[in-house]
Amino acid sequence: MKKHSWKASPALRKIGPLIIAMAALEVMFGIFAPGFSQMNNQIDLLQQISVNAIIAFGMTFTIMIGGIDLSVGAVMALVGTAAASILASCDPSMASSVKLILAVGGGMSIAALFGLFNGIPASKTKMPAFVITLATMLVARGTAYRFNEAQPIPIPDNAATFLALGNARLFGFIPVPVLVMLAVFAFATILLHRTRFGQHIYAIGGNREAAKFTGVNIVRTQVWVYLLCAVMAGIAGMINTSQLYSAEPASGQGFELNAIAAAVVGGTSFTGGIGTMYGTLIGAVIIGILDKGLNMAGVHFSLQYIVKGLVILLAVYMDVRRNKS
Repeated sequence: MKKHSWKASPALRKIGPLIIAMAALEVMFGIFAPGFSQMNNQIDLLQQISVNAIIAFGMTFTIMIGGIDLSVGAVMALVGTAAASILASCDPSMASSVKLILAVGGGMSIAALFGLFNGIPASKTKMPAFVITLATMLVARGTAYRFNEAQPIPIPDNAATFLALGNARLFGFIPVPVLVMLAVFAFATILLHRTRFGQHIYAIGGNREAAKFTGVNIVRTQVWVYLLCAVMAGIAGMINTSQLYSAEPASGQGFELNAIAAAVVGGTSFTGGIGTMYGTLIGAVIIGILDKGLNMAGVHFSLQYIVKGLVILLAVYMDVRRNKS
């Protein structure tokens, strides 16, 4: 049995330019943005990209099978809102760890449900994933607005364990969100690059008809892909809600675009069948460096959007050139 998935090894050799680009941005902003290269700032940068990176890992799965998930930002907001509502309704005398289990269990169940809502129609009908996930995005956002009349829901002070999820630091140095991000990254990497499930993802994205004739269960694989994407969005929603100390029903807007940008910049092809989790992680770091570096350099927010847009356009152009060659 092969140790690597069908297209993982060639893709891994292409992350070198991404690492060079990431290092170049670090040096550039270290020169033009005072304080950017300081250790504390770099740790804060990793904490800030953790949410986008976790969503991007799930998005990578969907793009690699030729799909897309536009609902991740709204699902993220809904999961956080549901978790905060559960925490607010718990008995104050209840143990903080029990509250965490109830909040996480309730929120992640909602995320999984939306993953199935996306995956089943996408795999069993000819409806475009773009339309399906656009619809579920609106459903999730509307449901989130129904909580507390669309007003923020503060996290109770006695829910210390939940608040630690987004704000605590291991040994007073390593942010917990970064540890969660690395754990999700390790899981996603093993799943994509070291399992038969990952091989099926590459096969479906590379040639759906050929994958079908070789015995790949396309329906089951697609459902699992969208389920994984939604669950990862739910994890990101928990962290984001904890970091904000409240659930914001309007949060997460545009997060799906950042996740897509991280995956595309990291080398994931919209044609499907090409991409790595390593590349997506580096792509998320590059997007994070751009966001924080441009902000610290005093660049107007309107120009920040322009720069990010040009970077994404360049990444897609390079993907098209690579496919032609």
